[in-house]
Amino acid sequence: MQDQGDGKRVAVITGGSSGIGLATGAELVRRGYDVVLTARTEATLQAAAESIGARWVAGDCADPEAFAAVVQEAGRVDLLVHAAGVMAGTFVRKESIETFESVLRTNLTSAFVVAHASLGSMAAGGRMVFLSSSSAHAPQPGRSAYSASKAGLNAFAAALAKEVERDGIAVHVVTTGPVATPMLDDVHFPMLTLATSDVVEAIAWLDTLPGNVLLPEIEVASVGTGPFAPDAFVPEAARKLGRTELPS
Repeated sequence: MQDQGDGKRVAVITGGSSGIGLATGAELVRRGYDVVLTARTEATLQAAAESIGARWVAGDCADPEAFAAVVQEAGRVDLLVHAAGVMAGTFVRKESIETFESVLRTNLTSAFVVAHASLGSMAAGGRMVFLSSSSAHAPQPGRSAYSASKAGLNAFAAALAKEVERDGIAVHVVTTGPVATPMLDDVHFPMLTLATSDVVEAIAWLDTLPGNVLLPEIEVASVGTGPFAPDAFVPEAARKLGRTELPS
């Protein structure tokens, strides 16, 4: 979709200092967007933004005041990509309430915060893309907080989409299988993963859709067999345990 006014289309990307967020920012800069990256760690974020030619504002996207400053710097928001998130936690019998609440704050409360702050600066033709996980539909044992947060994110986005349709704003969820990013470092077994570029292409494509098209959710996962099946991705934690082969 083209910019609705003069100049470039403005994209605000959370989780912008690494992984899918940074890769999305780089692709959108390449496509001519004015990109504003945000993440919590200032030094890392600044280096990331400068490496791709984007603007940046450091802040916690679950903090309303911090994200309001991001929107103010952006000036307006034509495309919001909410890629920030954590995959933390353990089995319920071992998990603390503090960890559970922290995961929900980072993955779910943040979705409300960024949407709420962006809506006042988003006109008809605006678009929001929320990054979710296959754990929203197939919850993982040992990741109850993460699974709950992503299921909640999907439900939040679906409700939001119905609220803002009348304003000409589109809302999408990109629900992915495992993606080869540092988020998987602590996983104890090899797996088949998507590349960040696979997800980035889906996000960028969504912003080319006409405003009258509804597409609530895209599910993206790696094929498991055939000529396009990737090699097994071995997380660092799995490598340390000597687990380099896919489970049979």
